Amino acid sequence: MIRFIDEHRDQFGVEAICRTLGATECGFITSRAYRAAKTWPTSARALRDELLIEELERIHAENYSVYGVRKMHHALARAGWEIGRDQVARLMRAAVLQGVRRGRKPITTRPAGEPDARPDLVERRFAAERPHRLWVADITYVRTITGFCYVAFITDVFTRRIVGWAVSASLHTQGLPLLALEHALLSTGASRGRQGLIHHSDRGAQYVSLAYSDALITTGVSASVGTVGDSYDNALAETVNGLYKAELIHSKRLWDSTEAVELATLKSVHRPRPRRRRSAMPT
Repeated sequence: MIRFIDEHRDQFGVEAICRTLGATECGFITSRAYRAAKTWPTSARALRDELLIEELERIHAENYSVYGVRKMHHALARAGWEIGRDQVARLMRAAVLQGVRRGRKPITTRPAGEPDARPDLVERRFAAERPHRLWVADITYVRTITGFCYVAFITDVFTRRIVGWAVSASLHTQGLPLLALEHALLSTGASRGRQGLIHHSDRGAQYVSLAYSDALITTGVSASVGTVGDSYDNALAETVNGLYKAELIHSKRLWDSTEAVELATLKSVHRPRPRRRRSAMPT
């Protein structure tokens, strides 16, 4: 009630607002009571709420304004604040902060026009005993003002970290998934040979190409593929794409260019992240 009067007193006046409120079901407060309330000292809870809202707004902005209540609660705990999840939800409502929800994943896989005899070495068991034992790869797209651009990711199953990525205005093998693979091989040192490493993908034409297959064979990486038309056979890569779209891409209605997506992806992939508990699928 006090806040409502504060917001509208300059336009209507305190007495007029109080008379109007008294004639409705919204509540009642006299102008004298309002002025008395304004002289009361601010409570300790209100002071703490003001401080916490400032911290909420800062952390929310630093994470592309996509964190919801659960992630904001964890982020505040990591920052040293002792605060309950319900209180985080209340303060986020007061500050008009909210997270983003994942949208439907678009289909970017183009079936290969040639037989693919590569085996499925994973069989939906997305787990590894140490880094660089199993990588999963997939492609997603982003809508821009000039059309679409495409993003390829390679994720290490053990660390749940993106080890290779690339952004391109086309889906050509040389321009996108192969660049992501080369990035992963160089960034992890696997370009010098990585025996025992499995690379898992769908059966899209981009991953069946001779150039992509040669790059895997040259470095001693074993190729693995899921069955045709079954997203569960590459579920972890699908999840990485979903998180990327929810936490970064959907923070803007429309992106200006491929370059803007590439820069934002660079910052997102390489920003410090808390260690997550490893499980069969990321949470």
